[in-house]
Amino acid sequence: MLDRLDRRKTRYVVLSVARLAWCAVGAAAALGLVLWLVDPPSSPLLLASFGGTAVFLFGLTRAPAAQPRALFGGHLLGALMGVACFQLFGDATWAYLLALALTLVAMLVTRTVHPPAGANPIIMIHAHAGFPAILDPVLSGIVILALVAAGWSRIVPGAIRYPASWLDKSPPSLFWGGWVE
Repeated sequence: MLDRLDRRKTRYVVLSVARLAWCAVGAAAALGLVLWLVDPPSSPLLLASFGGTAVFLFGLTRAPAAQPRALFGGHLLGALMGVACFQLFGDATWAYLLALALTLVAMLVTRTVHPPAGANPIIMIHAHAGFPAILDPVLSGIVILALVAAGWSRIVPGAIRYPASWLDKSPPSLFWGGWVE
């Protein structure tokens, strides 16, 4: 009996280490591809939120915030709010705050909350980004991350597949995590 328990523990540890390594290598590969294809030397700060996104896609694969609806909606809304606020108001401190508040409200109302995308309005204002930055690097970067996550999750049989659900709402309801419904 003790031998069987030891084998179970050993198997659990081996599988846990293998999953951690698989997640880490996948996240690094995906982010590396984004950095290589999007040319960060000309705009390294524009890609900062993608590190957190890689954690969601490869480590929290089933989370509603990792699903394509939240991934694309959150990043695009955050970038749009940041660029719009910069274009309208410049880079005053209050413009950063307004852009972040608008991003949060937009993500909650559309139920496309993707926490790493909360950095996008700040990044866009700090970088003095224009509207083309929403397409490249933001949209191109998230497309690459999503495609690599989807492909990576299908390499090992039995692994958790990405996406778990294309249209999962994040959060599931407007009041989730905040007020009693």
